[in-house]
Formats: sequence, C-alpha cells, structure tokens
Amino acid sequence: MSAVVVVLLLAGLSESAGRILPLIARRPGVSRAHAVRLLLTGAVVEFVVFALWPWAAGVLAELQSPRTEAAPGWTPGLAAPLLLAAIVAFPLLGPLLHTLLIVAVGANLTGSLATATGLGWWSAAGCVTVAGLGLGAAVGGVRWLVVRISALQAVPA
Repeated sequence: MSAVVVVLLLAGLSESAGRILPLIARRPGVSRAHAVRLLLTGAVVEFVVFALWPWAAGVLAELQSPRTEAAPGWTPGLAAPLLLAAIVAFPLLGPLLHTLLIVAVGANLTGSLATATGLGWWSAAGCVTVAGLGLGAAVGGVRWLVVRISALQAVPA
C-alpha cells in the first residue's frame, strides 16, 4: 500500500508541476518559497483527486448494482502511468496528450472496476468517466475560486 501512496504522491507532484511551472515561468517576480508552496499544495490536491478516483467510481457502480463488491483500489502498476503527467501536462506538448494519458489510465481502472463489481465494461467506463469528470470539475472550481480570491487580495482597496 505504501508503494501506491508514493506513486500517487509523485503523480500528484508531476501533475502539479505540469500545471504550475509554466505559470511561474511567465511571472519572474514569484519568490522561490511561494513557488514551492504552490507546487506542494497542488501536489496534495492532485494526490487527493487521484486517490479518490477509484473510490468515487466504486460508489457510482454501487448505485447501479448494489450487489457489487468493494471498489478496486490503485495498484502501483495501475497508477504508474500517472507519473507521465509532468511530461504531457506542459502546454507546449499539448492537452491532447495529457487527455490521452488520463483516458488510458481510466481504461485500466475501468477493467479493474468491471472485474471487481461484475458490471459490464461500458457501465464501469461510465462510472469511471463520471467520477473523473466530477472530481476534475470540483478541482477546477477550487482553482477558479483560488485565482479569484488571489486576484482580490492583490488589488489595493
């Protein structure tokens, strides 16, 4: 289990780096301490999102078929492709590659969910997709809120 936590933490850090470092590069006045705090906060948030993805998909699967077993969790092999997020999340390499990576990880998670719950592959894929989109929307909303609050604090009263 600790290997999975380490892999998910590194995946969260790589995802955070892919999102934060290009923004920091455009703002040379940002202090190193502030950049590190942003990077680590983003890593924790992304770790939580990655860790909750199988659980949320399992909850959705249980709503469809209450006789299902426990939702599958992450394994090191299943979570390892998330480490590529740092490479493909950079804007120059494109969001399409990042999306393809997340879809591939979601497809692997779908197979595990379908096997564990007895749902069909397409039903499990729907659960994984809705869970991923819901978690992504929640994090996107938090990011938007943080940007708005930060912008309000930067404007002198």
